[in-house]
Amino acid sequence: MVETTHIHFNRTADEQVTNFMNQSINLDENALSREFVIDFIETLPAESIPDSTKYNLFTYLCNIPSVYIQTRIKVFYLFNIFLEKTLSKIDFTVPSGIGFIVDRIRSVRHCILFVTKFEIFNEALTKTAESSESSQVNIKYDIVKASLAEHPEDSMFYQAYKQLYSDASRTFRRNNDDQVWKATYVGMFSDDQGGPYRDSVTRICADLCSTRLPLFILCPNGRTNNGLNRDRWIPNVFPPNRFMPVDIKNQYRFVGQLMGMSIRTKHYLDIRFPTLLWKQLIHEDVTIEDIEAIDISSFAIINEMEENMQKVKSLNECNDGDLNSNCGYLFSSIMTELTFDVVSSTGQTYELIPGGFHIQITTANFEDYCMRYRQYRINEFRRQIEFIRQGLYSVVPSAYLTLFTAHELEETVCGKGYIDIQMLKRHTDYQNDHESSPHIQRFWSVLSEMFSEEQKKLFLIFVWGRSTLPYRDEDFSTNFEITDLETSGNVDEALPSKFISINEL
Repeated sequence: MVETTHIHFNRTADEQVTNFMNQSINLDENALSREFVIDFIETLPAESIPDSTKYNLFTYLCNIPSVYIQTRIKVFYLFNIFLEKTLSKIDFTVPSGIGFIVDRIRSVRHCILFVTKFEIFNEALTKTAESSESSQVNIKYDIVKASLAEHPEDSMFYQAYKQLYSDASRTFRRNNDDQVWKATYVGMFSDDQGGPYRDSVTRICADLCSTRLPLFILCPNGRTNNGLNRDRWIPNVFPPNRFMPVDIKNQYRFVGQLMGMSIRTKHYLDIRFPTLLWKQLIHEDVTIEDIEAIDISSFAIINEMEENMQKVKSLNECNDGDLNSNCGYLFSSIMTELTFDVVSSTGQTYELIPGGFHIQITTANFEDYCMRYRQYRINEFRRQIEFIRQGLYSVVPSAYLTLFTAHELEETVCGKGYIDIQMLKRHTDYQNDHESSPHIQRFWSVLSEMFSEEQKKLFLIFVWGRSTLPYRDEDFSTNFEITDLETSGNVDEALPSKFISINEL
């Protein structure tokens, strides 16, 4: 059975098997429970036909006979048992291409259960944490100036960057600190018991995914309202072969340090970056599909040119004509204005080679042009992301982070990407009330069924000062609390009040 199972699976199907196991087994960060997993495997369907009901959330698995999925899960489980015993003995600081075993394990990172990699990564976080004996740093924010944001230097992000960057690699590694800094809002007389801090992080994230800073821009699909991932922000584009300003480099590093802080504190960042960014952070190759995911028309021109070239070649073979003459006619009649340049993600045009603006595309150099064009688009953000990676790895250890997939890294930094109302209910306390009370049930019904994801985020910001929930149940440091409203007037005319420092409504 094992010998024939692999023909039904590609990388995407294997990723879905791992995701199914991560979601279904629901293990905590302790060692894999042999009895629990065996019981789970035995309950899986084992028919020789697909089961679209059991695997309805996993499109690839819906078309694979259930017995092969069950066998694949058994293999993955045994593989993870082996890794659990050996990962700590392998040196993952070795760069790619140096260690055969390390490279092989990284190549199948999508088959490693989250609990397996997170256990050893958590140990590394503990070992590299800074002592929290020193006093908490106090950061002053002028939120009036930030709300106007006439200049990038006025933004909340830049105010935090100027006060934190010089020592962030140490400050953001403080041990067992949910609150990394104490936020003081100038002129607001706020006493930071956690609320202003969480609010400042939320505002910083809002700056990152906005035009207030020169660091990120909305992706081409978003600007043209076309294709997928229209809400994703990509690194701003800087002229190739020119040095980036030092302050911009450091700001990108600070973005990476904020990501590292998020991983350590479980205070997730509400930032929307594309897959290609997360892949480069873990040294995974970016593909043409990753570029098209944020710019659907990125390769439209050269794809059309290649199709036309292929048509000319096919006609030439059929008619026994002169290939060079026909291709030359194609370029001279249709593509006379094309030269060795490329339109970047910002809409600016850059030369692909020195003097490229004046070099026309011909039959002889067409393949070289296509190669350089694709190479530019794939590497367009490499420098910017490298600085983000430097910042990230100054706060968290890089070795075991390379075992994460791009999606897992994104969720480790940003959370699930949606508000899990059932998880919030599990971590809610009721003051002088009960979950079964009719008005409490109506509250949860409205929140879960009538609120959009954006409205749920706004609700969370209102009561907690943050726009995301912890990723796992054990990451909650404080529960949400609902208390009776005390008012002297008509209760039906009163508005809800909140205390974001203690997460209370």
